[in-house]
Amino acid sequence: MADPEIKSYAPHHESQSAAVTESPTARAVLMIVAFAFLGVFLLLPLIIVFNEAFSKGVGAYTEALSDPDTRSAIRLTLLVAAISVPLNVVFGISAAWAIAKFEFKGKAFLTTLIDLPFSVSPVISGLVYVLLFGAQGLLGGWLKAHGIVILFAVPGIVLATIFVTFPFVARELIPLMQEQGNGDEEAALSLGANGWQTFWYVTLPNVKWGLLYGVLLCNARAMGEFGAVSVVSGHIRGLTNTMPLHVEILYNEYNAVGAFAVASLLAGLALVTLVLKTLLEMRYGAEIAATRGH
Repeated sequence: MADPEIKSYAPHHESQSAAVTESPTARAVLMIVAFAFLGVFLLLPLIIVFNEAFSKGVGAYTEALSDPDTRSAIRLTLLVAAISVPLNVVFGISAAWAIAKFEFKGKAFLTTLIDLPFSVSPVISGLVYVLLFGAQGLLGGWLKAHGIVILFAVPGIVLATIFVTFPFVARELIPLMQEQGNGDEEAALSLGANGWQTFWYVTLPNVKWGLLYGVLLCNARAMGEFGAVSVVSGHIRGLTNTMPLHVEILYNEYNAVGAFAVASLLAGLALVTLVLKTLLEMRYGAEIAATRGH
């Protein structure tokens, strides 16, 4: 006599499989659509960027990147990313830990605020800083009286970049910490660990892959941000132009090789980010899956 549990399980399993199994034709169509979309909107633009960058030879490409203004834009972009990404890591870990591990009034409001840069145009965020720190802004007079320069300088660019990038780390960590719960932390505390030890030896190892993904995405966005930085930078050539702004200036001056040379660097940085993410998944895929399923 067959086991009733097995009999009841088998039809359910078959119906579940039938619900998620598509015909070969449907799978082929979906794959063709996906690859065609990626080819047209991702691969083709990348090919065009690198083709235009090297259209006049390697010498012209090297010369374009050796321009003093271009090197200044590269340095500024790296500096802004080096400042904004660590600050976003601190904020992201703090916000995710508070939201996932504790209950408090205003928790839903804090979560909504973290998503704000996703819904607000970067240009608007830049204008907000102008209204705050500009010469006629809310704090402009006080800043000028104390010799503090925010707008049209590195501090303003950093602030604008932080605003548009701060959701990335937090949004990667919040669902991961919520899924893992508080069990490990409670066990560590019951064994005598203090708060810092619990964070360093329990919480952080459990979320290290999500944190790394968030850092990669945050860094890529920080180096490629245009709208907010454009508003607060003042477009001072050689001083406040990041790589995206420098690309716009070169292109408007009909310096196509220079513009696409700098654009190829940005594209290269994006590809490096993608490759690093893929290599991590290939090398530590099982560990990442185990962490996420913890």
